[in-house]
Amino acid sequence: MGHLLLIHRDTKLSIQQWINWIDGLNMDIFYLFVLLLSRIQVVAGQMKLSPETLTVLRGEEARFTCSTSNTRWTVMVWLLNGTVALTITNNTGVLPSINPNVTAETSPVSNGNSWVFVLKSTERHDQGPVTCDIQGIDRKTASLFVQEKGSVKVVGDDKLSFKGQSVLFECQAAGWYPPPTLQWQVNDKKVNQGEYNISSEESGKSLFTVTSNLSVTAVKSSHVACLASVSALPTPLKSSVRLIVVAEVLQEEDDYTVPLAVMASLFALLLLLLLCICTVLWHRRRRQAKPSPQEAIRSDQSLSGRRSVAEETGGKVNLGYSSEGPTGP
Repeated sequence: MGHLLLIHRDTKLSIQQWINWIDGLNMDIFYLFVLLLSRIQVVAGQMKLSPETLTVLRGEEARFTCSTSNTRWTVMVWLLNGTVALTITNNTGVLPSINPNVTAETSPVSNGNSWVFVLKSTERHDQGPVTCDIQGIDRKTASLFVQEKGSVKVVGDDKLSFKGQSVLFECQAAGWYPPPTLQWQVNDKKVNQGEYNISSEESGKSLFTVTSNLSVTAVKSSHVACLASVSALPTPLKSSVRLIVVAEVLQEEDDYTVPLAVMASLFALLLLLLLCICTVLWHRRRRQAKPSPQEAIRSDQSLSGRRSVAEETGGKVNLGYSSEGPTGP
């Protein structure tokens, strides 16, 4: 009986030891995990690359900043699309590069531990990963996207239309990368996207041309504009024309329209009437100023009589002479 009790106690003791050992092992794993996590956080805190994503227009400058809290770093290498573009050392700074389009600047408050990688004029082939490799510490990669700005134009000039007619407008945005976003506006108000269609095609050099058509019902004279944009463009490019609705004069309150054609007809009729009156008056005045045939004959006879008397008197005309016989007593 005593032996059985002893065996039972030994078995109970061994089980307790196993439990203690397992608890101790779990604590060791936990401490190891915490230590590893803190180590990862320390390493991550030693280096930072910003921005993580940058989008610019072709020809613009691109800038990335790489910094480290480890003052014992030796060499920082910048890679563009996997190819070494620039090397910086902690002792001498920026080393000469075969790429004249890249350089680097240091921040005055960084104590030499933060450098700005500058791509002076971006091109489409520069798009891709930009990597900062601080050798012996860590490396991080950011993404560079290069977009291209094209042109936008509403095809044709200002358009004339009668009220109630449908007028078709076409917009072409050519030479863009990636395909631009097109937006129509009428009198500076956005048009619902369901009211116009958009088609896109790729041309040479991986550039895109986007075409859109918009039908506008002529209600009143309006400005119709087409806007094109990509994400790197701060302000969309804009092209606009005028829709001129003829035969309309807007009244102030009730929005009643008086056809201009009727007014033009009335004006033409009045002008014709005025022209007829002026013509009649001119002919009447001319008729009054012209002498009658009898008066013209009498004037000619008087002149011829005076001429004959002057010849008989040798050029001396007697003003009291009369060719007619004596009048009565």
